[in-house]
Amino acid sequence: MKALKARVVSVHAGSNDDLSKDERATIQVDLDGVVGDRHRSYSRTAWAGDKQPEGTVRRNERQWSAVSVEELAEIQKAMDLSTPLTAARLGANLCLEGIGELSRLPKGTLLKFPSGAELMVEEYNPPCHDMGKNIAADFSTCSGKEISSTAFSHAAKLTRGIVGVVEVAGSISAGDDITVEIYETPAWLVRSPD
Repeated sequence: MKALKARVVSVHAGSNDDLSKDERATIQVDLDGVVGDRHRSYSRTAWAGDKQPEGTVRRNERQWSAVSVEELAEIQKAMDLSTPLTAARLGANLCLEGIGELSRLPKGTLLKFPSGAELMVEEYNPPCHDMGKNIAADFSTCSGKEISSTAFSHAAKLTRGIVGVVEVAGSISAGDDITVEIYETPAWLVRSPD
């Protein structure tokens, strides 16, 4: 596996009505997710447009979410926001620095932390329409132009971050250096041309 180095800028947990999360110094991750977070569970209910019919109880592949400062800056610029767009405001559990294209990390990539905690990437986290409505209501632009309820979905397409599951329990703190092991198909699984 190819490895990158990155750093945890901030960590968050909670279940606020506006979908945001509270910044913490440290979060604890257990095998069912982030302690004290709305998404902590082994299972979740499918929503409209999900992989299964709405209401189906399924495995929770969204135990944690992460964004990067690099991609947040892209979204903020694309939306012409007059105030910073933060990971806490977007409801992410982790804000990372050093992975410019975080949203493109493949399924199976591992994030390894000093405590021994390991998080596995499941998929890209598409922009949420409800979050877009909240941002439109709460933010303003540098130009003074009104923000539409779909502006976030357009600006955050392919830069919204990632979601995944907890592989190994442990603690994650702001300032942690992390190793990112990018998933690559094992050589034994690739068919040779002969």
